[in-house]
Amino acid sequence: MRIAKIIYKKKKKWGILEDDSIIILKEPPFNSFKLTKEKIPLSKVKFLVPASPTKIVLVGLNYKDHAKELKMRLPKEPIIFLKPPSTLIAHKESIIYPKGVKRLDYEAEVAVVIKKKVKGISPQRVREYILGYTCLNDVTARNLQKKDIQWTRAKSFDTFCPCGPYVNTDFSGNLRIRTYLNGVLKQDSSTSNFIFPIEKLVSFISKIMTLYPGDIVSTGTPSGIGPMKGGDAIEIVVDGISPLCNRVVFGS
Repeated sequence: MRIAKIIYKKKKKWGILEDDSIIILKEPPFNSFKLTKEKIPLSKVKFLVPASPTKIVLVGLNYKDHAKELKMRLPKEPIIFLKPPSTLIAHKESIIYPKGVKRLDYEAEVAVVIKKKVKGISPQRVREYILGYTCLNDVTARNLQKKDIQWTRAKSFDTFCPCGPYVNTDFSGNLRIRTYLNGVLKQDSSTSNFIFPIEKLVSFISKIMTLYPGDIVSTGTPSGIGPMKGGDAIEIVVDGISPLCNRVVFGS
């Protein structure tokens, strides 16, 4: 099932995608999937970020191929950090290249959206608490990351977290993840290269902080990260999800 958050006639709505239409839900999908009789053509809606997070939790190193690329040892436990919700933008919205940033990188990721409040659960129970998965781009000011050592400033500019376009509730095996920069393939990997699976990550995080409905947990990026320039088009593609497409523009 594909779940989207949209705006239609200036009103925000949640719905379920069906072919070229979206069937509107009576309430956000964190409690139920009760449908209304309202059906809207996708051509008339704008996708919003398919979440409503109090926090966005990301993983710093979670692909074996990325660790090899960076010549780093595999971590013994997840390395996590946060982005504020103000970084979020939706499908087809613009990534702003800030003044003072000398290198702006893409990082394709598979993200999961939390369905219900979770604290201190085992990996075996994690799937009960996940609504589904989506695409995410962990945009990073690489020069600032190297300068600051810790990552908060480099990861937290407004527009530095494109996410969407919708959530897929069907976790079916390993997922292929790719990045296209101006139509050229730059990242191509699979969640089979995870160091820590989704169940381990969410369980680990839930033992540190309470996760709430609509929160986002992103699972790290594979090898092939690289820079973007003003005017570039970036697409993140994950199996089962239409491409998350954004364009880079210079800030004023």
